[in-house]
Amino acid sequence: MKQDDLERKRWWIAAAAVAMQLCLGTVYAWSIFKKPMMSSHGWTETQTQGAFMIYSFVFALSVAFGGMLVDRKGPRLVGAIGGMLFGGGLLLAGLANSLAHIGLLYLAYGIIAGLGGGFGYVAPLTALIRWFPDKRGLVTGLAVMGYGFGSFIMGNVGPRLIITLGVADTFLIWGVCSLFLVLSAVLLLRNPPKQWAPAGKGHATGGTLSSTPSFSFFQAARTPQFWMLWLILFLNVSAGLGLISQLSPMAQDVMRAATGGMISEERMKTIVILSGSIVAVAAIFNGIGRLAWAWISDAIGRKAVFAVLCSTQAAGYLLLAHTSKTIMFAALVCYLLACYGGALASLPAFAADEFGPQHIGKIYGVIFTACALAGIVGPYLFAHMKEIADSYKAALYIESGFLAAGFVLAITFRKPRPIA
Repeated sequence: MKQDDLERKRWWIAAAAVAMQLCLGTVYAWSIFKKPMMSSHGWTETQTQGAFMIYSFVFALSVAFGGMLVDRKGPRLVGAIGGMLFGGGLLLAGLANSLAHIGLLYLAYGIIAGLGGGFGYVAPLTALIRWFPDKRGLVTGLAVMGYGFGSFIMGNVGPRLIITLGVADTFLIWGVCSLFLVLSAVLLLRNPPKQWAPAGKGHATGGTLSSTPSFSFFQAARTPQFWMLWLILFLNVSAGLGLISQLSPMAQDVMRAATGGMISEERMKTIVILSGSIVAVAAIFNGIGRLAWAWISDAIGRKAVFAVLCSTQAAGYLLLAHTSKTIMFAALVCYLLACYGGALASLPAFAADEFGPQHIGKIYGVIFTACALAGIVGPYLFAHMKEIADSYKAALYIESGFLAAGFVLAITFRKPRPIA
């Protein structure tokens, strides 16, 4: 195939990657389902949060396993498996709500959809890293921007569907749409030809271009920098997923407190819809942050970006703990989720810069397992503190401390030395 044709093909692959991530990212609107499920089925705060915690844990582990499969089998097969599992899991989650069976919800949403989400997430990312060695930060940011925008769609549409049709039917519609969109987009995914490089950039080993010698996975895992990246990701994601998992209830608490009295049923419906709007607007910033911070990281370096992300988030979570105005609350969560998205988007390029692109599927996949632990710690911390103290303040203080530690790791990071 001619060079010009390959150049066009890689941008079509980028478009398919964005479409896949847009669909998969709808899981970030989980918080809009929490209170309706608690009210309908009598489940507790922590019980309901359990489904999202399991999803987050399984998602991160499946990114690691999916990364290994992508290196061996290619992105199309892994992405197709991911789409089928993700959509199928959501359909079963609808059945779980019809039966009011929380165990089935854990299996369907937490495990099956979690596996699918992880496979579907990593397949396009690893392909793009190989297709765009000249725009690594920008293009991975573009792809995961779609993931952030997914909850914008669900945050706007979901509350209205839940009020009109109920939780179970909303899950069913979500599952059908996911199956169609992800499986359609995955048809375009593939790796570049061997020895291919962008026009004017020369040739590259394994279809990539990099001045960094590629570490094997075992060489990378023996460096302290590998585990520093793992920990930096854990600290950022713990804070971000904790906030995302409770964003709608937190917004509702702020708006109810602002009324200062009894709330009519009609007013409560308005608050629910407005909280969904905050989730949706924050999702826009989550998506924009993924593209903007990844693009900035191409210009000023990944280390500098993570130093800024961690330090400003640490301050932002402290401010959020003392915010009682709806507008201020919305502004803060928009910035914090832009930073959260930026960290996720910049990390794949950071790992490829430090360890080379040849084995990036496995290397990045294992670093991403930090999200498995973070997906339990962050959401559990927020839910547990709310249950025992009827407040999110303690969780916000703890997450601020986590991010301050991330800042220290970022500024002390040094490039790894190749290990024989």
